[in-house]
Amino acid sequence: MTAQGPPGTVAAGPPGSAKEPRRAVPQAGAPPGLSGAVGRITGSGIRAVANAAWRVPGAIRLELGEPDFATPPHIVEAAYTATRGGATRYAPTAGIPELREALAAKVGTVNGVAAAPEEVFVSCGAVEGLYAVYRALLDEGDEILVPDPGWPNFTNLAHLAGARPVGYRLLPSDGYLPDLERLDRSVTARTRAVLVNSPANPLGTVWPGTTLAAVAEWAARHGIWVIADECYDQLWLDEPSRSMAALAPDAPVVSVFSFSKTYAMTGWRVGYVVAGRPLAERIARVQETAVSCVSTPAQHAALAALRGPQEPVEEMRAAYRARRDLALAVAQEVGLPALRPEGAFYLWLDVGGRPSAELAMDLLRTRGVAVAPGAAFGPGGEGAVRLSLAAAPEAIEEGLRRLAAHLSS
Repeated sequence: MTAQGPPGTVAAGPPGSAKEPRRAVPQAGAPPGLSGAVGRITGSGIRAVANAAWRVPGAIRLELGEPDFATPPHIVEAAYTATRGGATRYAPTAGIPELREALAAKVGTVNGVAAAPEEVFVSCGAVEGLYAVYRALLDEGDEILVPDPGWPNFTNLAHLAGARPVGYRLLPSDGYLPDLERLDRSVTARTRAVLVNSPANPLGTVWPGTTLAAVAEWAARHGIWVIADECYDQLWLDEPSRSMAALAPDAPVVSVFSFSKTYAMTGWRVGYVVAGRPLAERIARVQETAVSCVSTPAQHAALAALRGPQEPVEEMRAAYRARRDLALAVAQEVGLPALRPEGAFYLWLDVGGRPSAELAMDLLRTRGVAVAPGAAFGPGGEGAVRLSLAAAPEAIEEGLRRLAAHLSS
């Protein structure tokens, strides 16, 4: 990966210059104050449905984005063997050397990104990797552009960093792809980064290479970073997805990946970040401060995932593709307008402008089907719901039929 310095065409404002009210001086005897940044984190609309669904016996669970496959046995065995062999101590902050070497080779072969092992950092899942990148790039009051609809944590991580998330709307009329003129209107003197997610959650869209390259070039012109969340990089359903860092090697791109989705390793909590210097040095500082290191046995499991047979990945991808095709056929049969997913394992459905959170709860209460409300993914998601295809085919089909019946009642 080509090493880049941080974009410098926009001068950073002084710390604390954001237009936010100052915290009041506590009065004698008053309770201590709480973090305003944490107070701005919104509760997950997905989790609200999930928490309710756990109390509904026999509910069809299509709200959570978690593979329903077991972690491949050779990966589990590698963790067991490593643990029995004494791999239970602290690991290097950035990851065990052999895993970083294997990851550098993987992103070169699979993603087309030239990276040295020193530019790869093992994280506690992709979300902690994103957090480390946010903290390395953003100061209080800075702004980051995030997709709308988009995964809620893109916004909440910005709040946690004291930054301001600014949504850029992805419209059906544009094929849910970004419009550079709208992006232009979102940029201010405090904009530091733009978040790109392809294959995308919740939409299942895969941005064409021309779009990825255009956004990277746009960001370079504006002197802002691109944070590329590519946690579904190997879960493409039609054509292999492209990596932004490969398409625009001279642009200021930092890439975040995960083992969770590709290898059905959600509970192992292993992700990784690819970044050029000097950003890599700052990510290392965040990692050391926040997590010390990632679980050592889990890193050995991740190494086995990379070095072992890849047939399980192909089998899971084929299963998601078959489920996608089934879901689209059923949706068409019952009259549900659906966006054809090209990657990840989600189905985005138009529910005719109905308030999605209310609809999701009513659907669970009356029909026993749990789906994610579109509003959980930002204002641009209202009037839609997301179904997870990481479920049994019969559950997907029955869930769609019950949803259609509910909407027509």
